[in-house]
Amino acid sequence: MKDIEVKFQEHFKLEVPFKNMIVFESELQRSGIKYYCEENEPFISDGIRYFLLDNDREKIDSILIKNGIIAGTETINVVDYRDNQKIQKAYLIVSLIVIGLILIVSFFIVKKAYSR
Repeated sequence: MKDIEVKFQEHFKLEVPFKNMIVFESELQRSGIKYYCEENEPFISDGIRYFLLDNDREKIDSILIKNGIIAGTETINVVDYRDNQKIQKAYLIVSLIVIGLILIVSFFIVKKAYSR
């Protein structure tokens, strides 16, 4: 339940990536956890800042663990390296294709040079 009063009570801040926003908010609502959120500028941050009550920490931890959500705080910025694995795999495939093409072309150039 989105509630501005959370900001004026004992709370902590949690930054959740945009890609996990819907799952996180639906889990908070299903659990009856009060929260307030501020959307950050997309160029400044990769997520949404949530204000959550201190006494809900254990419930929130279990929500994060159960749903595999990587969240950070203002002081500890956490990066989800699973996103980078897809990009690294694409770079590897493209690199292997380029190297393969270079080897094939050089093989034909060398073969042509020796056939004269």
